[in-house]
Amino acid sequence: MIAPVKPAGPLTAAAMAAAPVVAAAALGNLATMPNIPGWYEGLAKPALTPPNWVFGPAWTILYILMAFAFYRVLRLDPATPGLRAAITIFLAQLALNASWSFAFFAAHSPIGGLMVIVPMEALILYMIAQFWRLDRVAACCLIPYAAWVAFATYLNAGVWMLNP
Repeated sequence: MIAPVKPAGPLTAAAMAAAPVVAAAALGNLATMPNIPGWYEGLAKPALTPPNWVFGPAWTILYILMAFAFYRVLRLDPATPGLRAAITIFLAQLALNASWSFAFFAAHSPIGGLMVIVPMEALILYMIAQFWRLDRVAACCLIPYAAWVAFATYLNAGVWMLNP
């Protein structure tokens, strides 16, 4: 007889939730930071572009919320219908999250950034819908992330249009 699979313990789930989020944040930072002085500072930017110092705290809060939401989902019973799909969607949008920094900042390509951020926003909205079915607190933690990425899409599009 096979023993039933149990949900991840709190420490295991915390490590499993934090690791990919921290990795995405670190990779994004690696691609972004060297390109702010010089390239990014020299771009024309759309109205409503916040000062550079706003982005660090905003993303820190969003990454914490993402990790917490993922933690809550990872603590669910592994047999929960839709759990595997939700985890896959979370990881896919997180990969796009890190990829955006490489497309926009490292490649100096606003159009490349748009090609990443638009599907990323769609996946985030889909992820929220999937999480809603599993854990509404987790889903609600992701709403600020969706809003910020929508705003970032506006900024990305503005940079693309203002810098032919």
